[in-house]
Amino acid sequence: MKLSTVNVRAAASAADLIFEALREAIFTGELKAGEHLRQDALAEMFNTSRIPVREALSRLEQQGLVKTERFRGTTVSSLSADEVQEIFEFRALLEGEVIRYAVENMDDATLALAKKHCDAFSEETDSAKYGELNRNFHYALYERANRPYHLHIVKTTLDRIESYLRAQLVLTDGMSRARREHIGILEACIDRNAELAAKLTQDHILGASDSLINYLKNQEAK
Repeated sequence: MKLSTVNVRAAASAADLIFEALREAIFTGELKAGEHLRQDALAEMFNTSRIPVREALSRLEQQGLVKTERFRGTTVSSLSADEVQEIFEFRALLEGEVIRYAVENMDDATLALAKKHCDAFSEETDSAKYGELNRNFHYALYERANRPYHLHIVKTTLDRIESYLRAQLVLTDGMSRARREHIGILEACIDRNAELAAKLTQDHILGASDSLINYLKNQEAK
């Protein structure tokens, strides 16, 4: 198992550092679905006790990224194609409404920031950065919704399927289509067309879902 580790023996936020390292490893696929996470091995890897490791694993479980079962210990969670599809459907409903709320509050600074992230996403060639840049673009637009609870749910939902989102962008035609669709969403926001922005956002998410589900099913059939 390969992880980006640091010596956290003297760190006040050891659990935070371990949580972030494991979370990123799950997002990137370094930690695979079903892989076992042993507390003693992680404690040795991070040069700390099992207490912050246990806390970090508990937080990951709350986000649905790992699961702990009796006699099996803690493993990285996996999702079926049906579960992935349901989450994307939920995202389409929620994020469509969030951007609808946001459009009426967008100012020039918001749109300039969103365009900056849109351009960065379009120009990036390092696939490891696709997921983060994709989030940056959407969050820049959603922030103006002034709905902190909605945004919390959006973040939690995206965390749950981050590794699948990255796979969709890299392993399907996701990047080229996402680039085009981001531009369309941004233009609708610039025109202050909330209904169009909401529809394009929903179509964007559901289209990504369709391509990802097809890919997952093709992989299962092999």
